[in-house]
Amino acid sequence: MTILKMVLVCARSLSYRVSCFSDTFLKSGYYIKSTFTTPSHCNFSSSSSNEYDVVVVGGGIVGMATAREILLRHPNLKMAVLEKEKALACHQTGHNSGVIHAGIYYKPGTLKAKLCVEGLHLAYKYCDEHNIPYKKCGKLIVATDPVEEKRLDDLYDRGKKNNVPDLQMIDAKKIKEIEPYCKGTRGLWSPHTGIVDWAEVTRSYGKDFTQKGGNIHVNFKVTKFTEARESSRHKDDCNKYPVHVQGEKGNVRATYVLTCGGLQSDLLAQMSGGKTDPKIIPFRGEYLLLNPKKQHMIKGNIYPVPDPRYPFLGVHFTPRMDGSIWIGPNAVLALKREGYTWCDIDIKELFESLSYSGFRKMALKNITFGMSEMVKSAFITLQLPGIQKFIPEITAADLSRGPAGVRAQAMDGHGTLVDDFVFEIGDKGIGKRILHCRNAPSPGATSSLAIAKMIADKAEKEFKLK
Repeated sequence: MTILKMVLVCARSLSYRVSCFSDTFLKSGYYIKSTFTTPSHCNFSSSSSNEYDVVVVGGGIVGMATAREILLRHPNLKMAVLEKEKALACHQTGHNSGVIHAGIYYKPGTLKAKLCVEGLHLAYKYCDEHNIPYKKCGKLIVATDPVEEKRLDDLYDRGKKNNVPDLQMIDAKKIKEIEPYCKGTRGLWSPHTGIVDWAEVTRSYGKDFTQKGGNIHVNFKVTKFTEARESSRHKDDCNKYPVHVQGEKGNVRATYVLTCGGLQSDLLAQMSGGKTDPKIIPFRGEYLLLNPKKQHMIKGNIYPVPDPRYPFLGVHFTPRMDGSIWIGPNAVLALKREGYTWCDIDIKELFESLSYSGFRKMALKNITFGMSEMVKSAFITLQLPGIQKFIPEITAADLSRGPAGVRAQAMDGHGTLVDDFVFEIGDKGIGKRILHCRNAPSPGATSSLAIAKMIADKAEKEFKLK
């Protein structure tokens, strides 16, 4: 309870400070969530006669890419995607930095490394084929002292082993050629890192899916999975579509279900008898916006060398497709699963996070870092030293509050951040017909088409799709 009281006190003071900026922020056009509209190819029906061979729960980029991939492989299947919001890509997909990552950071030989590099190439190919605009502006990972230079050598080795295309180690002079305003002693240059609007990509996946005959039901919040009840009239249907997917406003029946629920993934798994672990702990990342008069100082992505002492990356500079520059994000505990500001509080969800043994262990281990991030959230000028470390000409007057995203961080009971894919399927009843993707680790958007192939393979094996 001490931790809960401390967080709530901080939240109250921070929410007041943040609210002072809300009117300006909303008028700026940067509040992503409000910009989504329901595509014409999405539909919702409250009819209980909606019956499908495969239902995918979750209309984020991973769920939508997976549904598309399965239908491309099996065009005769009747398929649907169920999304609880009014449109696709409303949460993690629509609130991320928009970077197309190249796969530098990940341990060689891991699935994450393989899928990221594969996903990079697939993403560019898809965007070219579907006329989706992107910018291949590159990424510069900058070292500023000898300790970071040593870590940079390790990153370079990782990147080469991961087959990151055209990765180069560069000196201070070359840094200035690429980013004239950036200060650093050495750098890693990844010319194939880019930026794109991942929400637009997701909507394009949705268009492909519906053009192939799939249905997208929006405003469909799944509340329960049950076994369809037999009757003399509908016995054959119950045998063929035994999974009853209940929503707040209607329901559908399915032969098989695949969930890709992001921030809700653990809760969806528990609806069919799944385990408590890993648990999703929501962490909010808040971005700052750079004064438009200083946007010319940033040409591409500028990233720090990761510090292994801390669980999150730290401040970086990200150009956006609209020309704006995002700086950040920080990392603070979100006070609800979809809590994009300090004003978004759900006491029940917050208590579930704080009472989880894994979170408490992680928080105690990183208490100094965590408190520092909360204070910087309240007083954004405290982030200035980390920013000026790379771009000295940026001043406090050049910074304003920007958008925020919430990361679905899977965590186990020991406080370890789960950094790999987690799938779960039951061993009895309808649980055997529901495959849960409980964790699709970052960079999920870049890797989405590659992840979709892997999940489709898994679904084919578990469900024996033909």
